[in-house]
Amino acid sequence: MNKGTPVHVAAGVLTDRQGRILVSRRAPDAHQGGLWEFPGGKREANESAYQALVRELHEELGIYVESARPLISIKHDYHDRCIILDVWQILRYHGEPEGQEGQPLQWLAADRLTTLNMPAADKPVINAIRLSSEYLITPHPDQDTAVFLRQLNVVLQQGIRLVQLRAPKLSEQAYAELAQQVVPLCHKHNALVLLNRRLDLVESLGADGVHISSQQLQTLSARPLAESLWVAVSCHHQEDLIRAEETGADFCVLSPVQATGSHPETSPLGWENFSRLVQDCRMPVFALGGMKRVDIVQAYRSGGQGVAAISGLWSVE
Repeated sequence: MNKGTPVHVAAGVLTDRQGRILVSRRAPDAHQGGLWEFPGGKREANESAYQALVRELHEELGIYVESARPLISIKHDYHDRCIILDVWQILRYHGEPEGQEGQPLQWLAADRLTTLNMPAADKPVINAIRLSSEYLITPHPDQDTAVFLRQLNVVLQQGIRLVQLRAPKLSEQAYAELAQQVVPLCHKHNALVLLNRRLDLVESLGADGVHISSQQLQTLSARPLAESLWVAVSCHHQEDLIRAEETGADFCVLSPVQATGSHPETSPLGWENFSRLVQDCRMPVFALGGMKRVDIVQAYRSGGQGVAAISGLWSVE
C-alpha cells in the first residue's frame, strides 16, 4: 500500500437507552488487529462518507441507519499507513446490532472507553463523545456572588454540562473562594468544570481540568496535567492549533468565528475558515465568538464539536 494515499474510513457511534456506547473488536489479522474500535470500515470508490457509514454498519452489525450527524474527522499517521477517519453520531437506526462477521461487541459507558485498548486515532473520538456540544464560559461575576450562583444553577438545570469558570478580574483568593462553590454545584448536575487559573487549584479544589489561554500555551513544553484531567486551550489560528496538539490538549476553542461586541477590532474567521482550520485538527474544536445555541448545527456541519459562548449560553431560555 502507498502510505501517501490516505485510507478513508467511516465509523459510527451508537448509543443505547442507558447512554452506553457500542464498540467492536478488530480481527487479529487486520490492521491494528485485536484492538477495540467504533464500528465502520473503508469507503469505496465514488462513495460518500455517509453512504459508506450506512453500508458498513449494515454489513458489520445488521442495522439500518436512519439518520446521523458528523461528530469528528481525524487524520492519523500509523507509520505504515495514513487514515482519514470520519466519525458520525448515529441519531436513529433500526435493528439489533449483532456481529455479522463474528466480531465480539460490547456496550460501555462513555467514561469506560478510556480503559480500552483502542487505535490511537480513536482517542480524540472518545473525547468528542464525552464532551457536550455546549461549552459555557461564565461571565465575570458581579459583586453579588449569590446572584451568579443562582444563574449558574439555572443554566445547569437547562442542560449545560461543560463549564469554564472565567473571572479574570477576581483576585487569586476571591477566585478560589468562588471556585469552591462552583465546583460542587457543577458536579451536582454531572457537569464538568474547568478552571481558568493556577494549575494547582484544579486538584486542590476537585475541578475536572484547566482552560489555558493562547498566551499561556506558548510557555508550555508538555501537557500540564495528568491524563485523567481535562486540558482545554484557546486558539486563534493554525499555529495555536498545532501547538495545542503538541502539548497534549484534549480540546480547544477557536475564535472569533463571528463578530463580537467584546472584541470589535478583531476580524472574524467566518465559518469557511473555521472549517478549513478544523479539517486538519486532531482534537475536538468548539466555535467561539458570537455563538448561540442556534449555531450548533452549523458548527457540526463545519467539523466542530459545538459552540462555546458566554452570553449566548448564560441567558435563560
